[in-house]
Amino acid sequence: MNSTEKEITYQTNNSYSTLNTLSEQTKNIWLVCHGMGYLSKYFLKYFKTLNPEENYIIAPQAPSKYYIQPKMHVGANWLTRDNTEAGMQNILNYLDAVTEAEQIPEDKNLIIFGYSQGVSIATRFAVKRQLQPSQLVLHSGGIPKEFTPDDFRYLNSECNVKLIYGTQDEYLDKARIEIECQRAHQLFGSRLEILPFDGKHVVNVDYINALV
Repeated sequence: MNSTEKEITYQTNNSYSTLNTLSEQTKNIWLVCHGMGYLSKYFLKYFKTLNPEENYIIAPQAPSKYYIQPKMHVGANWLTRDNTEAGMQNILNYLDAVTEAEQIPEDKNLIIFGYSQGVSIATRFAVKRQLQPSQLVLHSGGIPKEFTPDDFRYLNSECNVKLIYGTQDEYLDKARIEIECQRAHQLFGSRLEILPFDGKHVVNVDYINALV
């Protein structure tokens, strides 16, 4: 059996979701990357208590959808270990298209927010495109292992980094939490703020509201 894996390039379509209206009153534009098993339109519910006049939320949609047992809800996944580099490049191209379509004004605060698997997407997009957020929020997810402190030196002095996690997170044991906190300190230095909470692997809406 002579098996060969080949590669092609083709055009595809994907959706994304937004919450509220971008206007002159908008102060903060959020780019929020959901975790595995979510859909972007449902992930927006965690941001509904923000002031709608001051906050505009853009939620990209992970490309790979699948059924979640046992109720067969539809969820989505950003990346897997298989062919990660090519998959990430496709996601970068997609995120470029989303931000181009939204025409994000430079005079607003940009908040880049990643939850769970979305942490790896949010950080890679920020670094690869040299984005200048006012806040980079890493919620209950792992920071990609390829990063070094040099990768984040381009961030201006006004950017704050928040690391949020639940102390009872079923996917992050105590040892893993300590490792992630140490890495975050190495990568972000004095701009880092660590925000633990008493809870499991869930989105902390109270912290989201406190960010602004």
